[in-house]
Amino acid sequence: MLRGFYTAAAGMMANQRMQETLSNNMANAYTPGYKADQGTMRAFPELLIERMGSKTIPTKNGFKIPDGGHVGSLNTGVYMQEAIPSFAQGDLKETGVGTDLALVQNEVPEESGSLFFRVQNEDGEERYTRNGNFTVDGEGFLTTNLGYYVLDEDGDPINTGGMEFDVSQNGELTVDGQALTLGVSYTPDASQMVKEGNDLYRLSEEATILLNPGAEEGVGFSIRQHHLEQSNVDPNRTMTEMMNTYRSFEMNQRVLKAYDQSMQKAVTEIGRIS
Repeated sequence: MLRGFYTAAAGMMANQRMQETLSNNMANAYTPGYKADQGTMRAFPELLIERMGSKTIPTKNGFKIPDGGHVGSLNTGVYMQEAIPSFAQGDLKETGVGTDLALVQNEVPEESGSLFFRVQNEDGEERYTRNGNFTVDGEGFLTTNLGYYVLDEDGDPINTGGMEFDVSQNGELTVDGQALTLGVSYTPDASQMVKEGNDLYRLSEEATILLNPGAEEGVGFSIRQHHLEQSNVDPNRTMTEMMNTYRSFEMNQRVLKAYDQSMQKAVTEIGRIS
């Protein structure tokens, strides 16, 4: 009986984690450059049950299970293994704001590859983002909407001197007669990137990054000024998945309640000494 109790509880916890993932996607449905997380469910390993001991077990039809016979398999429930971001290109939205930049992924050699803007966090460490909702701070540096410096191809902060500047489709800026190139990086396996919050990603130990990729590496991209890449979250689909997850949670909850009532009855009634 306890096996079924724990199986239902595992299902509830897995659905709770899935609901949290879907809720986070829904909350960021209108965050520029946000990449939706996709939760993956996996079953715990099945256990093979064998009878222990030397006695045979009689059955209703008189058949006796021989020593060492297999009783059957036991499924121990499911769990949410991981949440993997989908790096599919989001739709572009024209904003008319000169500091808004959209990174358009035209061609990549690996299906799982993705491109990122290079930025610098508050600790001076390089991070990566798809959110091109940039601005210019009081010192003239191009920053993210949270104040992180946007880097050029040499890894240095970009100083535009003001809000008025032009960016070509290949990412070149001209500031005071000096040509700069926007820092863009490419990773062949975006699933190895780790979300840090605030629209930032960092490299995991397994991840590799290619700085300033060009056509010679088979990577094609373009920069669209006055545009933003929208989130790739589908609100309608996400709402449907949230309702299905909630129903599954309720179903496991009812099973858990039924097991709890059965155990209570076993303790208070069946085990009572008359």
